[in-house]
Amino acid sequence: MTPEKQRIKIAEACGWILNPECDFLGKAFPQCWTHDDYNMVFHDYELPDYLKDLNAMHEAETVLPKDLRACWMIDLCKITDDSFWATARATAAQRAEAFLRTLNLWES
Repeated sequence: MTPEKQRIKIAEACGWILNPECDFLGKAFPQCWTHDDYNMVFHDYELPDYLKDLNAMHEAETVLPKDLRACWMIDLCKITDDSFWATARATAAQRAEAFLRTLNLWES
């Protein structure tokens, strides 16, 4: 799975919605991403950088349903090959992969 595709899948899981047409201050854009009523970005690269930013991944992990958090931890342990320090030492990219695998969004 490409890093860009991972970012988009995580963003969608976190509630970002791709709109085919946007109007911002009277100017038309071919597409934009919106989140809630207050956040809007116009390019994929403006979405949070989940694969490099631990803070962004921490925010993403809060959308995991409580019944899947144990599954996320198991996936993270498998990815890091570390059962004791997995959450403390995992990189943002490792957390992103575990997040996507837990939600069955990972593509080979």
